[in-house]
Amino acid sequence: MVNQRFKIRESPSPNHGERRGDARVDMLILHYTGMASAEAALERMCDPATEVSAHYLVDEEGLITAMVPEDRRAWHAGVASWRGREDINSASVGIEIANPGDTDFAEEQMAAVAWLCRGVMERHGIPRRHVLGHSDIAPGRKIDPGERFDWRGLAGQGIGLWPGEAQMRGRAMREGDHGEDVERFQAALATYGYGLVADGRYGAQTAEIVAAFQRHFRPARIDGQADTQTRDLLAGVLAACVDQA
Repeated sequence: MVNQRFKIRESPSPNHGERRGDARVDMLILHYTGMASAEAALERMCDPATEVSAHYLVDEEGLITAMVPEDRRAWHAGVASWRGREDINSASVGIEIANPGDTDFAEEQMAAVAWLCRGVMERHGIPRRHVLGHSDIAPGRKIDPGERFDWRGLAGQGIGLWPGEAQMRGRAMREGDHGEDVERFQAALATYGYGLVADGRYGAQTAEIVAAFQRHFRPARIDGQADTQTRDLLAGVLAACVDQA
């Protein structure tokens, strides 16, 4: 893809290794840095003592820094899982986006993120359903790229999914509930990709996963409760997965 707009620089990080096993890249994971500046984040990800890295960093003005070659395993996901896989680093490209976590993402920055994501997806054949946030693959442990991130805008450009119109049968529920409705809802979350066993008990893990789902698809209210809107959003995401298969 020809870039006539965004600047790309190289700042190699020593923090990477070989991709393990026979894993191929079919996931794209988005993060925010959670730091005061892009340069501070870059310094950290290029410091061998931190054992942290990503393939790319996008600063507030849209400058893209390439740190790890895409054919190498960067160290950005940590303890995580998605669709039964736990070594997410071996199967993904990671993009860090400079943001402290409590401010809006700049327009030019998001434009650069979109351009970079499209290129990564095209090069590796990454499906839209596998464009995810750190909070999706590590619910309860990570919250980035956060509720201010414009997932809906990216989905409108073919990057990631956004729920279609659908309804999920059953009642609303919350932590402490149990029964068949809970089990079906948990099974739907697992079908989307979250690492969850459908045991029919709405415990702390289910609440954490619901909060992660809401952070991605309903950031206006993140409470971990499976109200009717959250359940319908999940049904809409699963319908979109089928449509994009």
